[in-house]
Amino acid sequence: MAKTGKKRLRAAWLQVHKWIGLTLAVLIIPISLTGSALVWHDALDAKLEPQRYAELGAAALPASDYAAAATRALQPGEALTALRFDKGGGPVVATATRATEAGGRPVRTSLWLDPRDASLIDRASGNSGLVQVMHVLHGSLMVPGWGRTIVGWIGVFMLISCISGLWLWWPLSGSVTSGLKWKRRNTLNANLHYMTGFWILFPLAMLSFTGAWISFPKVFGQFEPRPAPSAAASREAAARARPLVTPASSVDQAITAAEPFATGALTGVTWPTDQKAEWKVSFERKGGPAEVVVADGSLTATKPKPPQPETLARTMRRWHDGTGMGMTWQVVIFLGGIIPALLSITGIIIWWRARGPRQRAKDARRLAV
Repeated sequence: MAKTGKKRLRAAWLQVHKWIGLTLAVLIIPISLTGSALVWHDALDAKLEPQRYAELGAAALPASDYAAAATRALQPGEALTALRFDKGGGPVVATATRATEAGGRPVRTSLWLDPRDASLIDRASGNSGLVQVMHVLHGSLMVPGWGRTIVGWIGVFMLISCISGLWLWWPLSGSVTSGLKWKRRNTLNANLHYMTGFWILFPLAMLSFTGAWISFPKVFGQFEPRPAPSAAASREAAARARPLVTPASSVDQAITAAEPFATGALTGVTWPTDQKAEWKVSFERKGGPAEVVVADGSLTATKPKPPQPETLARTMRRWHDGTGMGMTWQVVIFLGGIIPALLSITGIIIWWRARGPRQRAKDARRLAV
């Protein structure tokens, strides 16, 4: 009786596993492949857009010169919002935003400037370029509004698929090591599906879980050690803030006011906005940049806060994308993107080939009635 119940449960898990794979394959494959490529997004972007990563020399001009050069290259409706400096001698990157008519998030544009003379090297919208397209495809399937939620639920179903896959992999008889044999089935596709599915099971479950965590910040935010209910709303409001086109103080004055609190090389400056008339001047520091807040107009500088402990949400994101996790972890994540696509393809082939015998069996039963 127990054996019959076990077989029934296994058959139920098979149906769950099969239909998750079949119905979501068309979505799982692009999400997985783009996630695999984005593990090394900076290196990939450098290959595609080498002019943005060229080592040209240290920034030799006042920040106001780069700001002026970027402003001249702006299009109507755009306003300069930040400058970022590369200690490795790469281009100075200016960021500009343009408000949308619907009142949504402003459209962002990046401009790369030569650090030696502030000449314009390149310009691109925040939504353009292959790497950015892959980010959008991976994070929201390029579906406005509901896309991120859809991706989050795909992560949930992939986690269920991992659990059901482990159950189906587990040998019905014999030791667990018998499940590691290559020729468990009589076809190449089935053996590939069993073996690659087992070896990628735990990394894939982790990627699925962290992907769902990232997609549903309001749901999982309650697990943070120090939850801040208003933090998400504040970030959302800040994302819609408009930089001041003519602040009371210049960018050079803001940097000069912040320099007494410098902890290293200058890394960036953010313009005051219509929500907060404050300059934010960032300096290099171990454990995260030191941000000095300078009041626009009075030029009163505030000492930077000490490095904040990493949040659970940030940890989940690093586990998911491999940032700062080392080459071994990044390779695991890379394979965790490639192999699900392989599992989807082999699973479809296994299902398709099994349809013939099942259909013939159904026809035979029908004729026997």
